[in-house]
Amino acid sequence: MKQHVQILAWCFIIYSGILLLLAGFLFFVIGGAGVMSGDHQAMLITGAVATFVSALFVILALPGLIVGFGLMKHQPWARIVGIVLAALHLLSFPIGTALGIYALWVLLNKETQELFVQAS
Repeated sequence: MKQHVQILAWCFIIYSGILLLLAGFLFFVIGGAGVMSGDHQAMLITGAVATFVSALFVILALPGLIVGFGLMKHQPWARIVGIVLAALHLLSFPIGTALGIYALWVLLNKETQELFVQAS
């Protein structure tokens, strides 16, 4: 199960990295639409929307990054937070659902529980 924990940690990190890339992409696309219009008011509105949407994606990505690095170091808190995060990922169909199912399978396994108890 130790190998599955490492794979899961990388899955959380990669999934969060994709969200961060999406945040940057949306920031430039939405913000760039206002700039291309040339209208000052449109630039302000699209800039605010771009900032809000990008900040939202960054906020959604941070827990996955933190959990991923915590799982790599076998931190006991990372297992608990990972279970909560996995349950939330179940709602994000289809990739998040697959990640959530895999994470719950790994983190609720008895061998994994023992691995994290030994680490503390």
